Amino acid sequence: MSVRRRNTPSAVPRRDLAALLAPLMRSLLAAEREVAERHGLTMWGYAALHGLADQPVRTQTVLATSLGIDKTRLIPILDDLQERDLIRREPDPDDRRVHVLSLTPKGRRLFVAAQKDVHAREDQLLVGLDPKQQAALRAALETWGAAR
Repeated sequence: MSVRRRNTPSAVPRRDLAALLAPLMRSLLAAEREVAERHGLTMWGYAALHGLADQPVRTQTVLATSLGIDKTRLIPILDDLQERDLIRREPDPDDRRVHVLSLTPKGRRLFVAAQKDVHAREDQLLVGLDPKQQAALRAALETWGAAR
């Protein structure tokens, strides 16, 4: 005797957000890595410059936290950026145990050029969406990010 099972879905038929975002994220990260390398940066170096461009003066600890990286892993990245005159790392006048970071003019120029190329690659990846869809995607992600 065979048992007949009902073919009833256990959940609403929609895909998980992670499954939807994963292919885009892989493509975005690969594109960003390629652009960063073309500009002589690692992904973490580009991320550090990005963090400092958003907030020009930050401590190493604040930057590490915002990047989601352990501060001990950030030190060699900052050493490289400082040696290349892309960032300044100076003792905080209020607490000499803390270093304050900022972009140098050379670092800002490099970041702006790299970011321009990253944005161009993003536009290429989103070409399948019409401009309204692209704007809606960006607005939704901005809203979500601001709430975090």
